[in-house]
Amino acid sequence: MDEVWKREEVESPCVKLCVVHPEERICVGCFRSIDEISSWSRLTPAERTAIMAELPARAPRLAKRRGGRMQRLGGN
Repeated sequence: MDEVWKREEVESPCVKLCVVHPEERICVGCFRSIDEISSWSRLTPAERTAIMAELPARAPRLAKRRGGRMQRLGGN
């Protein structure tokens, strides 16, 4: 196997669902901020790892909904 093309770096969490939540100002797909997304290629592996560790805690920020199907069905 050709070792030249292997890279030791933290992969992007992008899931190609790129929409920024208007209130939370984070991407609804990967939970990164616009600044984190735009600077990702320039970040060190340590900086990327730190951001990746924070992402799961951001998901609940987008879970609150005030209407839609769940509201009509008596859900949250």
